[in-house]
Amino acid sequence: MNSLKKCINFVNVTAVGICSQFGLACQDWKPTLVGTVHSFGNMLGLLLQGQISDRFGRKTAAVVAGTAGALLGLTKSFATSFWLYVVLEALEAAVGDALSPMFMLSIEIVEKKRAVLFQMILLNFYTCGLIVMPFIAWAVPYWRHFLRVIYAPCLLILTYSFFLDESIRWLYSKGKKERAVQIIQKIAKRNGVDIDPKMLDKLDYIDEENKSSVSDRKLLMKTFKSKIMMQRFLVCMVWWFTITLINYGMMISAVHIAGNKYVNFALLMLMDIPANVFYWLALSKYKRKLPLFVSFMIGGIFCISQPFVPKGYAWAGLALFMAFETLATFSYNIVYMYTSELFPTYTRNSMHSICSAVGRVGSLLAPQTPLLMSLWSGLPSLVFGVTSLLAGSLTLLMPETARCELPDTVAEAERIGRKPLLNHEQEQTNIHPYPEDSDT
Repeated sequence: MNSLKKCINFVNVTAVGICSQFGLACQDWKPTLVGTVHSFGNMLGLLLQGQISDRFGRKTAAVVAGTAGALLGLTKSFATSFWLYVVLEALEAAVGDALSPMFMLSIEIVEKKRAVLFQMILLNFYTCGLIVMPFIAWAVPYWRHFLRVIYAPCLLILTYSFFLDESIRWLYSKGKKERAVQIIQKIAKRNGVDIDPKMLDKLDYIDEENKSSVSDRKLLMKTFKSKIMMQRFLVCMVWWFTITLINYGMMISAVHIAGNKYVNFALLMLMDIPANVFYWLALSKYKRKLPLFVSFMIGGIFCISQPFVPKGYAWAGLALFMAFETLATFSYNIVYMYTSELFPTYTRNSMHSICSAVGRVGSLLAPQTPLLMSLWSGLPSLVFGVTSLLAGSLTLLMPETARCELPDTVAEAERIGRKPLLNHEQEQTNIHPYPEDSDT
């Protein structure tokens, strides 16, 4: 009888999930531990990925991380115990996330005016993956088979090492001019553009902080010693904390909505597609700062208003919820792009990853937000709204980056907002690696 009392509050398990496989029905804290460990591992992994990307290259970091993630994910499907599964989950989150270096590569291989369009296309492919995933889980319910189905295709990332080019900006920042010139010539040939060899000879970094003898640690410390860089870093951390708290919190809320949990999750992710298109249209016309400020402020107002909608108007509350999800995704997309444009090339991925890692504290707290409902049902929405308003207010402190070339040094990054880098004379800029007529 005593054993029955211990299991009064059991986890609702199915025969195809890890709870049934590892006997977790009476240990409700263990299933939630998996998500917490994943978020913590991802937080540490971002710090590692940023350093690897800035030191060894975007391509190397992306290929290594993607392949490692695939192998660890497949290994996880053969786990024989819960604790082995948790360890593999942490390792996969820490070393198997190729998103950050791949994003850095994607913004550094296209000209600035097309960066937002290119990013919108990539984001929609990412969203399509999130939409399809719950239906795969529905069709392949056994967790071991599900993991094998979603991780096996990721092994194709290993082939990227044979045809994917390294970031030209990163190559120049590391003194690898010869390899960078070869890639430029290949791009020009592919696009039918003739390049004057004398112009290629002029492409180089002129600031002595870019010498290959300077260590990555010194470059990172140089970035942090700048008061302007530090102020941006602190604001970016608030941005990342807010968007991860809200986005993860919204995902958790989606599976608690009445109805089919697979369909609900897919529908919530489907809202990201109009958000991605809106992101492209808004940033193309209104730059970066204004759209981010407006989305944070309106989203915060929507979220704070949601708990006060009369119970008889449940449809209005749901409408506010979906509108806030769209704005949250919109803000997430802008922050991802905006952060990468505020810091110099040689520490760009490191600074981006540190901000993202600190922001992952929000993903650690998100699973706990439903507990606030025990105090008041509208408290989670109120918390989301207040943090969104705070992040929006801090956006006013940041410079506009839309018409500025990506900075390659701390000095150039500090000049953002003072005068447009795109108007610098070619001899005074450190690198403009792509022919204007090229279509990379």
